[in-house]
This record gives sequence, structure tokens and C-alpha cells, in this order.
Amino acid sequence: METLIFHPDSQEKVEALKALAKAFKISFETEEKPYNPEFVAKIQKSREDLKAGKGRVTTLDELDSLWK
Repeated sequence: METLIFHPDSQEKVEALKALAKAFKISFETEEKPYNPEFVAKIQKSREDLKAGKGRVTTLDELDSLWK
């Protein structure tokens, strides 16, 4: 047998896939998202800011001076 992994992009599609599996009597498992969506959004924004040149480069000497 095979395992299929779907990546629906809306809750409506999740519900449709669950209904389809139930209609065909196919067993399935659900898994909670491992990260808080707000946290993920912050990380994505930070990455976009970095790509847009809004980041700051820190040298090893600057980091080392923080410990002294």
C-alpha cells in the first residue's frame, strides 16, 4: 500500500478531503501543526525583511564583544 500526503491550502479543502476519505472508508490520521501560526508569520516577515535589505550584518568581533 501507499501513503499519500496532501497539502490543502484552506480549511474547506481539509474538510472535503476528510469527507472523501470517510465516503470511501479510507482510514486517515490528522496531525496538529507543530508551530504557532503567529510565530511562523513573524519568521516569514523577518525573512522577507532580510531579502529586502532591512537586515543587519554582525561581525564575529561584535558578537565577541558582547560577552566581554
